[in-house]
Amino acid sequence: MGRSGRQKGEALAGTRHEDTERAPPSDDENEQSGEETDGTTSEPDQKYEMPCKLAMYDFNQCDPKRCSGRKLLRAGLINEVRLGSRFPGLVLSPTGKTTLAPSDRDFIDHYGLGVVDCSWKEVERTPLHKVKAPEHRLLPYLVAANSVNYGRPCHLTCAEALAAGLYIIGHVRAADELMKQFTWGPHFIDLNRELLDSYASCTTHEEVIQKQTDYLNRLEKEAEESRSRGIDLPPSESDSEEEEGDG
Repeated sequence: MGRSGRQKGEALAGTRHEDTERAPPSDDENEQSGEETDGTTSEPDQKYEMPCKLAMYDFNQCDPKRCSGRKLLRAGLINEVRLGSRFPGLVLSPTGKTTLAPSDRDFIDHYGLGVVDCSWKEVERTPLHKVKAPEHRLLPYLVAANSVNYGRPCHLTCAEALAAGLYIIGHVRAADELMKQFTWGPHFIDLNRELLDSYASCTTHEEVIQKQTDYLNRLEKEAEESRSRGIDLPPSESDSEEEEGDG
């Protein structure tokens, strides 16, 4: 799972995001259309190697057939770390106190990027102390594109979280390679490209937070302007009859 930040200036999970694009097909729709029910779209590029070690702590709270992390594991794109074992790199985790930033790239390139795979419904009861790593980070505000939580801010799958982390630190192709494994994957990048590019242009954690704050303020301003304009209703039948009578 991917968790966005909740420290000062960061996004709350309940922040509303308006988007007019249609959600990608669900697993049920895939079954009806003859697509694979696991949402896999392609095999990983055999000539491309991930720029860093990718890993997952799995709390076994999800259906393994639908778990995005398990799919990446089966594809050989990530490794699993046993609960309680130490991962030498940086982990995207709800316990993070700092938001991921491009300045984390050197550390990640050397030691790896990890993610916590647990259910959003169980996160408050999950023993996250079993995730042992020298660095923990939150992700900034992003919107989910998976069929379960489509359009919901911050409710990312672990595959989306890893792809977002890679993109923000400058490994755009690696992020694309991960997302190519899912029917909805490329849409996650497209849906969040403005934000991802904005975060990737930063250097420090503080700059990432400021970009996020600016974006959320813009969303709020646009929503207020939309409400203030109101809705233009079509004329009623009585109004139309009066106009015809006047003629």
